[in-house]
Amino acid sequence: METQIAGRYIITDPNICHGKPIFRGTRIFVEDVLEQVASGMAWETILEEWHGSITTEAIKEAVQLASRALIEHIDEYILEPVAT
Repeated sequence: METQIAGRYIITDPNICHGKPIFRGTRIFVEDVLEQVASGMAWETILEEWHGSITTEAIKEAVQLASRALIEHIDEYILEPVAT
């Protein structure tokens, strides 16, 4: 399996970080950054914590891809229907 490009900033490569999505040119897991975003951490703080290894544009791409994935796979996450 080869490197797969998920976007301008995000890739997967079976030879890097067990094939989990990372930011291109780093070993920073996209999952870790998304968890920081979800916890309410300011993006500026996230950038500082990763010492400038990622950019605001990279975080934006991760959030957009995660949003699309949720929308496309929402049925897999619904626990039970709710009456409306």
